[in-house]
Amino acid sequence: MDTARTDTFAGALRAAIAERGLGLERIREHLAQQGVKVSLATLSYWQSGRSRPERRSSLAAIGHLEEILALPTGYLVGLLGPPRPRGRWLKRAPDRTVPISALWSDPDQVEWAFRQVDTSSDERLTRLSQHDFVTVGPERGERSIRSRHVLRADADGADRWVVLAHVDEPARHLPVLAPLRHCSLGRLVTHPAAGLVVAELLFDRALRQGDSIVIEHELVSRPPYPPALACGRKFRLPVREYVLEIAFDPLARPVDCVQYRQVGGTEVAHPVEVDAGGSLLGVALDFGPGSYGFRWNWPNPR
Repeated sequence: MDTARTDTFAGALRAAIAERGLGLERIREHLAQQGVKVSLATLSYWQSGRSRPERRSSLAAIGHLEEILALPTGYLVGLLGPPRPRGRWLKRAPDRTVPISALWSDPDQVEWAFRQVDTSSDERLTRLSQHDFVTVGPERGERSIRSRHVLRADADGADRWVVLAHVDEPARHLPVLAPLRHCSLGRLVTHPAAGLVVAELLFDRALRQGDSIVIEHELVSRPPYPPALACGRKFRLPVREYVLEIAFDPLARPVDCVQYRQVGGTEVAHPVEVDAGGSLLGVALDFGPGSYGFRWNWPNPR
């Protein structure tokens, strides 16, 4: 067999058909005798590379094809590789990525921090849902951020989630990261001068392709608490659903609140009001890459 034509599934199938001297109609008949129904058009698309077998019924036919074409068991299957992402959102996701540091004002420091941890799982995970719940205390300081992530593995081996936290006033204490559900703390890197905390959250188990996981963690600030004037999240990869809740103490009710979203260097913002319970709520669907969050002012200086 001509190996120059067999580095892909379509090329290997074409080469095997030519070597055996079988027409597509004859192959279809052989498959039918095994109880496998595949149309002539489908066989033609497979050998031309216009489509590939991905459904369970189609994949079942590959083993019979290998037998009919006198190929080693698993040869064609091995050339298929992992299934391609399907669906409107997943098809556009690979083209909607930016470097990890691109959304930060000091990319060099962020890149340094991320080089200290293992980010190999990052692009293997689809962000199905992310939910941040932020608590602001009576002193107008950010007390905590509790985060919940629903993730799905797009390839085998994803085993961690990397968290980055930034404090605007580096002289203050950096927040403490606490794993809460289905994860444990891996490597932790701090850069006090830059106000950065980067940490690996190790999953309870390595995921296989198609597996999903829910993890939760909390960033807890220590007094003196960092002043809360804004809160949001940066996304280098798209998320299907992002929910941001900010709960203010009754003694710390902000004014001039604005919800913003920034995509590709362009920011769109509009005024919002704190609800009767003292909270801001934002929901973004199919968002990213970009930044999403709230900004506000305080009525009087303290």
